Amino acid sequence: MQEYEFIVGPADVGQRLDAWLAQQNLDISRSQIQRLISEGYIRVDGCLRKNNYRLRAGEQVFVSMPQPRPLEVVPENIPLCIIYEDAHLVIVDKPQGMVTHPAPGNITGTLVNALLYQVDNLSGINGVLRPGIVHRLDKDTSGLLVVAKSDLAHRRLAEQLKARAIKREYLAVVHGSLRDDAGTVVAPLARHPKDRKRMAVVAGGREAITHYWVRERFANYTLLQLQLETGRTHQIRVHMAHLGHPVVGDPVYGPRKPAFGLQGQLLHAWRLTFTHPITQEICAFESDIPSHFQAVLKRLRHIDS
Repeated sequence: MQEYEFIVGPADVGQRLDAWLAQQNLDISRSQIQRLISEGYIRVDGCLRKNNYRLRAGEQVFVSMPQPRPLEVVPENIPLCIIYEDAHLVIVDKPQGMVTHPAPGNITGTLVNALLYQVDNLSGINGVLRPGIVHRLDKDTSGLLVVAKSDLAHRRLAEQLKARAIKREYLAVVHGSLRDDAGTVVAPLARHPKDRKRMAVVAGGREAITHYWVRERFANYTLLQLQLETGRTHQIRVHMAHLGHPVVGDPVYGPRKPAFGLQGQLLHAWRLTFTHPITQEICAFESDIPSHFQAVLKRLRHIDS
């Protein structure tokens, strides 16, 4: 069990216990903090308090973090688009709406559950929850992922990823019209200081670099091609919002009411290029633009015609 101790400073006086703890470096959500408070894992000066307890200067807040319960990930017969497979790796075209790997509160219906059913062997480097997963895509981001079938392939692909040798290219429709036809966003990312579920551009955060090119312009929207140089959580989505051009349909970083009635962002991992970890051949794969993405493009082109 991990234990943490915090001291309430003068600037923190009057804040709610749960809200204040969500701003500390616990790397858990506010709802998880509230559950820990209700289960007695958090005490203030040795006393149990409620979520809405107002803090006083000098109080000591103790947090005992229980060990997570082990999750059992079971194979599930879920349709999966595998566009390439050999003895060492698999290339998957993930649909929008599918979570990449299980996590507490979401252990079924994921890409990993489907892979365990359809693929004989997966690398065990990332443990039971992320077998074979070299990199991930957000739930509502569609497109290409490389999955390792052996530990050797996994290690070598991870080395390429760390060396920025895996080329990951995306397509996205964003709000507004970008001034330049091409550009690079260099803006460090970290957890949002007040909302741990979100990322934000934060001074002192992890280096994050995104390149972009305009592929097509519409009256109030732009189709972009983007390439990740780094691979931070929500990187493209946060960088585009930082520019003032959030990805269309993004429920977290864009307008509250998604355009075109979308259920998620128009962001598609379109092209993936890397060196095969065993044969050393250059591998390049492309994914067709999904139907929900094509429907919006068709509508925009019709409006502009």
